[in-house]
Order: sequence, then structure tokens, then C-alpha cells
Amino acid sequence: MITRWLAVPLWLRVLGGLVLGVLLGLAWPEAAPRVVLLGEWFVRAIRMLVAPIVLVTIAAGIASMADPAKLGRLGLRTIGLFAATTLAAVAIGMAVAALVQPGAGAPLAGVAAQALGEPRSLYDTAAAIVPLNIVEALAKGDMLALIFTAILIGAGTVAAGEAGRPFARGLEALSAVLLSVVRLVMEATPFGVFALIANAVAASGLELFGRIGWLALAVVIGSIAQMAIVHAPLLLAVARRSPLGFWRDSVEALAIGFSTASSAAVLPVAIRLAEMRHRIAAPVAQTVLPLGASIGKDGTAMYVGLLSVFSLQALGHAIAPADWAVILVTGALAAFGTAPVPSASLFMLAAVLAAVGVSAAETALIVGLVLPFDRLLDMTRTVPSASANLTVAACVDRLERRA
Repeated sequence: MITRWLAVPLWLRVLGGLVLGVLLGLAWPEAAPRVVLLGEWFVRAIRMLVAPIVLVTIAAGIASMADPAKLGRLGLRTIGLFAATTLAAVAIGMAVAALVQPGAGAPLAGVAAQALGEPRSLYDTAAAIVPLNIVEALAKGDMLALIFTAILIGAGTVAAGEAGRPFARGLEALSAVLLSVVRLVMEATPFGVFALIANAVAASGLELFGRIGWLALAVVIGSIAQMAIVHAPLLLAVARRSPLGFWRDSVEALAIGFSTASSAAVLPVAIRLAEMRHRIAAPVAQTVLPLGASIGKDGTAMYVGLLSVFSLQALGHAIAPADWAVILVTGALAAFGTAPVPSASLFMLAAVLAAVGVSAAETALIVGLVLPFDRLLDMTRTVPSASANLTVAACVDRLERRA
């Protein structure tokens, strides 16, 4: 029986768990809390692995290159592609909001305001890239700080030359062990997805489409548009891959992104798929994908642009021509600094809206409207984020092979 279960492709088992979770949440919502612990264990296991994987795999990927010129070229290509897809995502979110008008007539009357507290400024986010304590950064899972540390360790290993080779081999071995642990944890994915989806559907049901249905529709349109208008051309023109085939082979990562609403949770399985299914070189996959988990959040960028325009529409604020440019720039910067965890984009919304003259009290009102339903919206917009990371990795891999 176990052999037959393991013989079924993991992505099919994940989709089966997703469908069963939806059915349980709709047909028997009272039972969902009884299985939610499975989902909690699954998410905890994934998030437990993310911080060490980011630190070790980036350092190992850089150390394996042994060529400083190649490292600089790869880094520039990676950051350039992520910056381009992020800007495009914010623009698409704004365009969808302008066309669909989801904020017009939004039911703000009687909404309980939800203050988010002081948003972290872009300066504080940038300053925290350099950690005061590496151990503390690991304990907190501070992705930007871990990436900075990993780059320094990898670059230092390369600069050490012959003396650094034993350490490079140690990093490679530790990376292999961590990825093997990930493969074991991934076998629990169908059960974790089943529990998470059942609980989310039981909690919100179809009420989402009654209260903020137009916003939900806009999120779906924006997510599909980002993948079709930005990712598909990149896969065709740069990576020279079929988009449909690429996404079919990425179903496990996309399903995990949808069920967990966390880019960080997608990272371990994305690395495995990149190396084993997409045949992306290990140094590229182990460098690009951990970077993408922190800065490559297309779904968040699209949602920040969409929700900013939605908020101005709902509050009745006129949108001046200059506001579009401000939302585009601040939305992209905010997305780069957003933590790869569920609902993190809401915490960046205050910074973007403040830049176009929206008060903290008005922002709290918008958050009060959206927050009860944000989990399902977040699940949807995590899918293009997962797609973006794998797409950029495939593009960088192709460019590196041609160099």
C-alpha cells in the first residue's frame, strides 16, 4: 500500500489533498479543526528548514563557482530580472484595479478598524540587511540578513582559494543533507495541504465572494496576468522552455505556495524541483531561489499595487497622475522588503498609502475590511511568486550556460 502511494507523483497527491480539503471545508466545516494540527506540523517543519537552507545553499552555491567574475555576473542578472518582474507585477496590479474597479462601493460601513502599528520603514529594512548577530538572524529567520551573511561566507570561501576548498566541500555536503531532509518532509505535503485548505475554507467558506468578491476576482486576474504576460514570455524568449510544460513540472511548488501562502515554505521544494525536474544547475538553483524567496515576490508586488488603488477607490480619494508613479515605485520597494510569510503584504500597505496621502486611520479601516479574508487572497497571490522564482532561475541558468 505504501509502495503504491509513493508510486503516485507527488504533485498528483498534493492536488488530491487540496481537492479533498476544499470538499471537507465546505461539506463538514466542523471537522476541519480536528485535522488542523497536521497542517500546523507541516508548516512548522518547512519553516524550521528555511533559515538553514537559505544560509547554507547560497553559501554552497557561491563557493562552488570558484570564479568571482561568474559570481558577479550571476548576481547582477538575478537581481535585474527580479527587479523587472517586480515592477511589472506592481504595474499589472494597478492596471487590473483600474479596469475592474474593485474598490468602488466597497462595504466600509460598520467595518472594525485594524491598526497595524508602526510600519517598518524602508531605511530600517535596508539597515537590517547587515545583521548585528548571525545567530540572532538565524533564530528570527531574517531572510535579508541571512542572504547577506551567506554571500559573504561564499565569497570568502572563493577568495580563500585552495585553503577554502575543504570548507566548500563541507558546505556542499551540508546542503545535500538538508535537501535530503526536505525530500522526507515533502512526503507529508498532501496531508499538510489537506489540513490547511480544509481549515481555511471552513473558516471563510464562500463568504469571501459576498463581501469583497470584486477584490478577490481582481487578485485572480492579476495573478494569471502576471504569469501570462511576464513569466511566459521570459520562459519562451530567455529560458527557451515551454511555459505550460514548465508550470506542469512546477505543480508541487505552486500547490505548496497556494496552500501555505508562504514563499519561504515553497523554497525547499522549489530547489528540489529546479535541480531534479527542470535540470537547472545546482549552483544557480541554490543561489537564485533563496534570493527569490526574499526579493522575488511577484504576487505580493501585484497585490500591493492592486490593493493600493483599491484602497483609494474605496475611500473615495481621487488618484492624481503623480500617485500612479508613487505607488509603482514605493510598491516595488515595499515588495522587496516584505517577509515571505502569510499576510506580510498588509504590513507594507501603510507605507505605500502614506506616500499618497492616506492617513493611518483610513489605512486601518481598509485593513479591517480585508484582513478577515486575506488568507484566501494570500494563497492565490503566492502562486505567481512561486512561479517567478522558478522562472528567473530557469532564465539565469540559460544565460549562464550561454556565457
